[in-house]
Amino acid sequence: MIALLTCAFASSGMEFAARAATTERVVVDRYTGLAIGGFDPVAFFTDARPVAGESDYEVSLNGAVWRFSNPDNRAFFIANPDVYSPRFGGYDPVDVARGVTFAGTSRLWLVVGQRLYLFGHEDTRAAFAANPAHYLHEATRRWAELKETLAQ
Repeated sequence: MIALLTCAFASSGMEFAARAATTERVVVDRYTGLAIGGFDPVAFFTDARPVAGESDYEVSLNGAVWRFSNPDNRAFFIANPDVYSPRFGGYDPVDVARGVTFAGTSRLWLVVGQRLYLFGHEDTRAAFAANPAHYLHEATRRWAELKETLAQ
C-alpha cells in the first residue's frame, strides 16, 4: 500500500531543494551537510510524517549528516541505513528514471514497498504514485550508471 502524505513545512520546502547539492550520491544541503533537510528519516516510517531531527541525535554517514528526533530512531538508522535512507540518495525517482538527478525534498515524499522516496515536484510524486512499478524499474536500471557520475 502506498502511503501518500504530505506535510508543508515553510522552512523545508523549496528552499531546501534550491540549496541541495545535486552532485553527491546522497542529496545534502550544501551549507549544513544535512541530509533530507535535517528531517528524521526513520520518522517517515514510524510517525508517517516528516519530523525535524535534533542536533543531539545525529550521525555522519555516506558524506551526509543525518538527524533524528530521538535516540531510538538514530539507533534504528545506524543498524539499517539502507532501509531508512531515501532510495536513490534522495533524488526524485521519476527524474532518475528519465536519466537525470534532481534533488527531492522532505516536503514531497512517499513510502512504497517499505522504502522512502523523495520528490522534487508534486507532479512527479503523483506520476510515481500512479505507477510506481514502472518508474522503479527504469530508475533502478539507470541509477547504477547515474550514481557513478556523482561524487562519493
